[in-house]
Amino acid sequence: MSFDFDRVIDRKPTHSFKWDKYKGQDVIPMWVADAEFSPPQEVIDAIKERTEHGILGYTLPYDELNQSVCDWVAKQHNWHILPDWIVWTPGVVPAFNVACKAYCEPSDKVLIQVPNYPPLLKAPSLNQCERVDIPSVLVEGRWTLDMAELEKQAADPKCKLFIMCNPMNPGGSVMTEAELKQVADICLRHHVLLCSDEIHCDLILDENAKHIPAPAIAEISSRSISLMAPSKTFNIAGLGASFAIIPDSRVRMQFRNAAMGIVPWVQVLGLVATEAAFEKGHDWHQALIEYLRANRDYLYQEISQLKGMKMSKAEATFLAWIDCSELGVEDVQSFFEEAGVGPSPGRDFGEPQYARINFACTRAQLEQAVERIKTAHRQLDK
Repeated sequence: MSFDFDRVIDRKPTHSFKWDKYKGQDVIPMWVADAEFSPPQEVIDAIKERTEHGILGYTLPYDELNQSVCDWVAKQHNWHILPDWIVWTPGVVPAFNVACKAYCEPSDKVLIQVPNYPPLLKAPSLNQCERVDIPSVLVEGRWTLDMAELEKQAADPKCKLFIMCNPMNPGGSVMTEAELKQVADICLRHHVLLCSDEIHCDLILDENAKHIPAPAIAEISSRSISLMAPSKTFNIAGLGASFAIIPDSRVRMQFRNAAMGIVPWVQVLGLVATEAAFEKGHDWHQALIEYLRANRDYLYQEISQLKGMKMSKAEATFLAWIDCSELGVEDVQSFFEEAGVGPSPGRDFGEPQYARINFACTRAQLEQAVERIKTAHRQLDK
């Protein structure tokens, strides 16, 4: 079966958050993490069928849906979960904010892996907590956590929660079992609950990497939660469907109670789309991985040839984290935008000398963006 990821879909008339940022400008938007691909046809068909029913009222998560999540997680990650462990949320961002509220008191400290995407960086302060940064370090071209700093900061009794991204956003690394066990050991010894944002876990590009959900590590299963969603994988972020997987009943109840009266139900089309994606989207998903891997390899090859720019080869996600610290420009974001390419500003992640490029687009768009970057780069030497 073939899938057409080269098809150009015009999003300009759709009030797209991604495309409206540069409305009226000759800038290719390659920033916020949604893709330029249509979801699997089975997902579109399921949405059509549900809307044709004619009633779109309040809808609870249902048994078949929860079972589709269990089956997907088992197939993708060899993790066998129970339906009762699933707590539905209208997005991962609300979920880690709920985690801050559930497991911390005002003035407590929340450990945050950095660099990280802006909503996650803001979560502690939004919940009257203090953010404590745990840096990522580049080791032989791969980003990994600074375990020594995690050990040091977790020892503070005021630290109650560690929120990390795995796979990393923007670094793209997939944490190994050894790394996860080290994190688990540190968190357990210092009574820190682990919240793992795993929204990109189904976008593993490196054939030697394997995603392991945090609660699948037996030692920390009762003191950790995993946040997942179909949104990045199947490009349905606008439908607002995600879920927390929380094996421990007490930890799960704390999470539910913290969300009560604040976090709305997942809307009906998000539930329907998730079930269809997880049940019928396997072939499309595999084709997507191959397409994204080829895009990543192409972008890596091209960026690596440009003096002053370095790109770590992401093991997962569709996001390239590019180091421009030796490029010799005053403002990295302005360099790209003046070239006609709009990445996510590195400064939003805490690293102003970086840029994050979303390569979940047609190869033609990616080639056009690369040519613009190369043209601007040549101008620097003149």
